[in-house]
Amino acid sequence: MGRPRQFCKDQALDHAMQLFWSKGFQATTLADLTAAMGINAPSLYAAFGNKEALFEAVLDRYFAGPAQYLKHALQQPTARATAEFLWRGAVGLGTCPDNPAGCLWVRSLLSCGLPTDLHKRLLQQQTEAKQQVAERFTRALADGDLPPATDCKILAESVFTFSFGLSVQATTGATRTQLDEVIRLALAAFPTTIS
Repeated sequence: MGRPRQFCKDQALDHAMQLFWSKGFQATTLADLTAAMGINAPSLYAAFGNKEALFEAVLDRYFAGPAQYLKHALQQPTARATAEFLWRGAVGLGTCPDNPAGCLWVRSLLSCGLPTDLHKRLLQQQTEAKQQVAERFTRALADGDLPPATDCKILAESVFTFSFGLSVQATTGATRTQLDEVIRLALAAFPTTIS
């Protein structure tokens, strides 16, 4: 029978997440990971597999933790509130001083150093998230919450494009105050029905 692990797996994943988030997948070395996680290479491989498998575990933890705002956005009472919750979530996450700037997911999608299988997984997650938002907007359209001519798929694409832009701006140093003003202007142009 092997010896029990001498580290907290969740805590180790949190440290790996911060490292991948700040340095990116390619620039993060095994030595960086073992140092940040407080474990040796054999323990890392035994607990998580290789670097790619560790990154996948980090992504799962990221969506269950810091980036769970998408799940909550889908539960908002109106289409406009869904978009606002998504945008404010991206800005809150990307400008929080406790996190690296921006969004781990967006930064990883933009990285040319990500292995093909991981890049495909991120693209699939993006497609699924857009579909969920489009479905939410379709329900809003049926409820009379959006103008009758609204193309819900294009609206979801627009909301995600704007959200990704907010994340990139946060990565390059835009402040929460600045980005909140940008959101305010975007919300003024969001399609709504006249009450």
